[in-house]
Amino acid sequence: MPSLFRFLTVVAVIFGIGYGIVFALANYVQPKPREMTVTIPPDKFLKK
Repeated sequence: MPSLFRFLTVVAVIFGIGYGIVFALANYVQPKPREMTVTIPPDKFLKK
């Protein structure tokens, strides 16, 4: 059983680090808004 507890502890620590990274990215990084232009070729409008 000790190896199971060690494994679960390692998995929990990895999950916690990943959760912390996602939390930090969601709360502390602000994206810069910018304009985007996409050109669509006319043949995409034709229905087949």
